[in-house]
Amino acid sequence: MTSTSTPPGLARFNDLEERAALAALHEACASTAWARRLLAARPYAGADELYATSDAAMAELTTADLEEAMAGHPPIGRPKPGDPTSAREQRGMAGASEALKAEMLELNLAYQDKFGHVFLICATGRTGEQMRDAVKERIGNAPEQEREIVRTELGKINRIRLARLVEEEA
Repeated sequence: MTSTSTPPGLARFNDLEERAALAALHEACASTAWARRLLAARPYAGADELYATSDAAMAELTTADLEEAMAGHPPIGRPKPGDPTSAREQRGMAGASEALKAEMLELNLAYQDKFGHVFLICATGRTGEQMRDAVKERIGNAPEQEREIVRTELGKINRIRLARLVEEEA
């Protein structure tokens, strides 16, 4: 059964002053172009409309916009100190062995040398080993292929973060 009422967090987001709404979106994704597109489409009748707008905005990001979005993400295995979102999303690395953490650091650096940005993956629900295996697999990609994978992963991350915003109680 589908509820016709707007989730509490979404109703609050719809009512936010533009600067506050932009700040809330910036917490989800560091891309200004993405955030502005989502702001322009307010108010949202439901979460699905917000997610569809997010997906469409993500698909239209330029290479520079993607770089701006990626700059807001710390390397896997090194969440931003004091950032509960970063720590929660990278929970799979928290209990990893020192050997796995060292290997991820090495792989992150090799990936960054090749592509010029952090290895980005939707880490929610993934183990340290799964993230390691993903970077090992993806480091062989061509830059254009990797950019599209990053776009997809960012879209997944944005949806998870927007879902938290939508469902957030006062």
